[in-house]
Amino acid sequence: MAWLWWLGGAILLGVVELLTLDLIFLMLAAGAVLAAAAAAAGAPWWACVIVFCVISVLMLAVVRPWALTHLKVHGRGRAVTGAQAAVGQPAVALTAIGPGGGKAKLNGEVWTARTQPGTPPVQPGQTVAVTAIDGATAVIVPIATPGPAAPYQPPNVSPAPPFTTPAA
Repeated sequence: MAWLWWLGGAILLGVVELLTLDLIFLMLAAGAVLAAAAAAAGAPWWACVIVFCVISVLMLAVVRPWALTHLKVHGRGRAVTGAQAAVGQPAVALTAIGPGGGKAKLNGEVWTARTQPGTPPVQPGQTVAVTAIDGATAVIVPIATPGPAAPYQPPNVSPAPPFTTPAA
């Protein structure tokens, strides 16, 4: 029955992780899950506490730094997740896009998009780069010329390599 307490603790730590997004409570939740497994296997309470402590410290010392390294984008020094991770990525215009808006395919999803102020309108099939995310709208600039040089790619084609912004 003690394994249920450990599992409940792991779930609670997972919920706290969803609120903080710093990967600390996720590592503690992993320790609690393995302590629950030890308790379910019949280990005494003190052994479960040791399993929790050892696994949590190992996860914090080894897995968390590795995970944070892989979440960092372009050396900004902080993890970029969610919609902000789309900044700098290429997209394909599905409709004509101007300052008033349009549609673009970004990372396999259809997004509402608009051009950055002062840039020309974008034609369907043109490759663009995301410069910012404004709410649920991708702010884009063209990176290829329209016409035969940049044909429309169907959605099942593998994505283009990430767009890198030139140093200012």
